[in-house]
Amino acid sequence: MNRLGDETSPYLRQHRDNPVDWYPWGPEAFAAAVERDRPVLLSVGYSSCHWCHVMAHESFEDPETAAVMNRLFVNVKVDREERPDVDAIYMDSVQAMTGRGGWPMTVFLTPGGRPFFGGTYYPDRPRGQMASFRQVMAAIDDAWTNRRSDVHAQADQLVALIDRTSRAAASLGAESADAADDGRALDRAGDAILASFDSEWGGFGGAPKFPAAMTLTSALRIHHRSRRPELLRAVRTSLDAMASGGIYDHLGGGFARYSVDRRWLVPHFEKMLYDNALLTRAYLHAWMATGEPVYRQVVDETVGYVLRDLRHADGGFYSAEDADSEGVEGKFYVWSEPELRAVAQNAAGAGAADAAADWWGVTAAGNFEGANILNRPVRGDLVRPAEVEAARGALFACRESRIRPGLDDKVLAEWNGLMLSALAEAAAATGNPEWRAAALANGEFLVASLRRDDGRWMRSWQAGDAERPAQARHLAYAQDYAALLDAFTRLGELSGQARWIDEAQAAADGLLDLFWDPDVGGVFTTGDDAEKLVTRPKDLMDNATPSAQSLAACGLLRLAALTGEPRYDDHARRIIGLFGSAAAQHPTAFGRALEALDLAAGGIDEIAVVGDRPDLVAEAQTRYLPNAVLAWGEPYDSPLWHNRPEGFAYVCRDFACQSPASTPEELVAQLHT
Repeated sequence: MNRLGDETSPYLRQHRDNPVDWYPWGPEAFAAAVERDRPVLLSVGYSSCHWCHVMAHESFEDPETAAVMNRLFVNVKVDREERPDVDAIYMDSVQAMTGRGGWPMTVFLTPGGRPFFGGTYYPDRPRGQMASFRQVMAAIDDAWTNRRSDVHAQADQLVALIDRTSRAAASLGAESADAADDGRALDRAGDAILASFDSEWGGFGGAPKFPAAMTLTSALRIHHRSRRPELLRAVRTSLDAMASGGIYDHLGGGFARYSVDRRWLVPHFEKMLYDNALLTRAYLHAWMATGEPVYRQVVDETVGYVLRDLRHADGGFYSAEDADSEGVEGKFYVWSEPELRAVAQNAAGAGAADAAADWWGVTAAGNFEGANILNRPVRGDLVRPAEVEAARGALFACRESRIRPGLDDKVLAEWNGLMLSALAEAAAATGNPEWRAAALANGEFLVASLRRDDGRWMRSWQAGDAERPAQARHLAYAQDYAALLDAFTRLGELSGQARWIDEAQAAADGLLDLFWDPDVGGVFTTGDDAEKLVTRPKDLMDNATPSAQSLAACGLLRLAALTGEPRYDDHARRIIGLFGSAAAQHPTAFGRALEALDLAAGGIDEIAVVGDRPDLVAEAQTRYLPNAVLAWGEPYDSPLWHNRPEGFAYVCRDFACQSPASTPEELVAQLHT
């Protein structure tokens, strides 16, 4: 019996009609494994994962393969985006066994949940050096039946290894915390960023190439601090190349997950909320720092994409759009030359058709399986002439009539927090009233929909339908709390509403109460009240999303500056001590952590605008001030407000305050611009 029909995860529901007797993760599955004396076959993926779809079609939808799975195993399906704790533990085990990881992830567990063998995608028939899925299952059954002691010995070794790895990561850099706090680590990080930078095509490393938005954002901060022109050049080269490439949606805005080639031309077409949140922030900061109109255009179009295609009517942001449409990767996005010319010519004339084909490098031969991925061959030249813009509008309207990629419509607290932070910053910097309203609506939605009455945050929310009511599920993780903490401080700075600083403090208190590691510092992934797994995970490095440690460190430092609460600052600096020299040596693995190092080493400008002075507020909001916080509007409990006459801006730094500023010019003179 397949038990996924009542699940809220779109990924799990994609598998509810499989002939596999799937269980969701939970005690029922493991009790069945004990009763049947069978291993657990754990399959982990996510809804927009292309190779997850391939394995599902080849194996999970095949009745004969499903019969083998049902006879030999208790089968458990997990959405990695809903259960990052489960995913992290078993991904560590797969990487320990195979030296690599990814999704779909297939892991074989004892009935007690201990891993003993695993991998990623297994084909339906042998390919090269890859065994088929059925061959793997037969080998596992043979080992379980005939060499049970070897299986348990392997499980013991793997659990001990991932536990040691987690503990080692938890105290990775504690011995060099002082070096991390005095700014030298940032200088070394700048050197390491430049050493791994692809000077021809931007970004870092070879194919497949990921945007590394956090590394670019931190490189811009380090440039702001050190004025090293080569760092700014690395940032601009990367941002220009990505926005010119096929990884960027030139018709509808937004970025795909990654590029399969070094040149950013051919994307893996899935679009993730978190990527677009992090890249919005990178392009926004670049626009604020350089004034380059192209970066503002990318921000406008990326935010426009999220608000148009990834927003629930009540304000929450959906998780992702699939790479596939009608079962074909990228079909929604690509064009033949005759089709593009016909659409553009019908809307804007033959001249517009020629201009559009030239602008986006469209040819009869194409650049992707006989079709064309739109890209801009002239790197960085993205401000479209009138004819091209007219063609773009027509092409977008035509594309909207196509069958869209699948939508993962769950709302995740962490990813919404990342998007809310970026959106609030963008709304403040641009003064866009629609973005401001969307940011406030998102904050209200999160508080109303993803928090229980007792104050405990939840990880995932799913809208209701005819079969089930809307509901929030799964206890939130440290990264959820930390992302919300940062988002609520940004929303307070945008709106001037004191309630959002109160919400940020509540999130910070929950983070420290539920997740703090009293032995070596930092936060565990799971709370004290969460399900006990084979080990308690604790992430340190930034990956596709910021780690809980780096989000918490940044958020706590900024909240301490806004509220004057020393407890937040103390905990943030203990977290930063964990990074040690590792962040400087491996900056692409600690992109957001470098922001925390910068805040700790460089100090924070505390700006308070007291009274009705929108001109002073705008001066602070529209400038690139990476190491500043802003209090304005409704006063709240903080030294920033104490005994200060209205009508002035006050700037304090390192426990010293400057004279009240009565004009924008006086305020700017006091800031670290």
